[in-house]
Amino acid sequence: MKREALLFDRPAELAATRPAEADDRPRDAGRLLISRPDGHSHACFRDLAAHLSPGDLLVVNRSATLPASLPGMRPDGSLFTLNLSTDYGDGLWLAEPRYSPAAPGPLPELRPGLVVRVAGEEACFVAPFPGLSALWFVKFAGDVSALMARAGQPIRYGYVDRAYDLSAYQTLFAAYPGSAEMPSAAYPFTRRVVDDLARRGVVLASIVLHTGVSSQEVEVDEVAAHTLYPEPYSVPAATAAAVNEARRAGRRVIALGTTVVRALESAWDGREVRPVAGFTRRYVHPGRPPRVVNGLLTGLHDPSTSHLAMLYALAGTELIREGYAEAVRAEYRWHEFGDSHLILSEL
Repeated sequence: MKREALLFDRPAELAATRPAEADDRPRDAGRLLISRPDGHSHACFRDLAAHLSPGDLLVVNRSATLPASLPGMRPDGSLFTLNLSTDYGDGLWLAEPRYSPAAPGPLPELRPGLVVRVAGEEACFVAPFPGLSALWFVKFAGDVSALMARAGQPIRYGYVDRAYDLSAYQTLFAAYPGSAEMPSAAYPFTRRVVDDLARRGVVLASIVLHTGVSSQEVEVDEVAAHTLYPEPYSVPAATAAAVNEARRAGRRVIALGTTVVRALESAWDGREVRPVAGFTRRYVHPGRPPRVVNGLLTGLHDPSTSHLAMLYALAGTELIREGYAEAVRAEYRWHEFGDSHLILSEL
């Protein structure tokens, strides 16, 4: 697949600029686009259970969001923001240096060996990640968890209207801190929705995948050649057993978010899902389609992203492009505080 297949027109004004709670709305009041082989329909997210079937297995991500955005200063006093992405242990993180709101303008040139201050503590730029020049390995001298607790903020991008507390970036399922950005497919879930799913007979299981900074845009011409960096994940034995049982029984396995797809695909051994923990660079795209799931509940993804390539692999390019055209026509909202998309590859 060529990169141009991931392009579509999405008006900038369709970005969700604030969390539901900022407008005193329940999170489950958002909209839900449903894409199936027989077409597309619209619903309110709080009615999700009505669009699933008894026995469906919904697998969720229990990762919690970190206050991963830290203030940085170069030796010359110029300021920047360092968005932490992934913890590789012993003080080594993958991170994304960005412009600082306090000093807009081009980000000063970086180089290996550059020592800076991050939240007042020493850190050293080691090297850019191969194939992803916007991301750098950064070595910290001190306790990064303490830095985040003292000076960290949730990662925020320009389309969000102002800073919000970390609680706005936590999902109902958050239990294990580690994600640089919210596993946002679960953002609209409320206890009411979960209770409705249980009454409907939908079964829940969980994985953990600590997601880093947002999916980088696919910049190479061949989608399959895009680079992903390793992210930590675990699939517990109970979840592996539940997935395998559902598959044997012919029941649907539906991933809550692209992170869940990647975790389950990483745990697939060719016959079944096995319990596993480690790091994954699993890239699901039309040349490497999913083997485990046949449904996905997710947000709406930007043009030219690896997430969109995963959707094509799951349900086919035509169905997804039609669905996105419908989302634009109906003025759905994009990004972490936006609306939701239920994709079912089978009726």
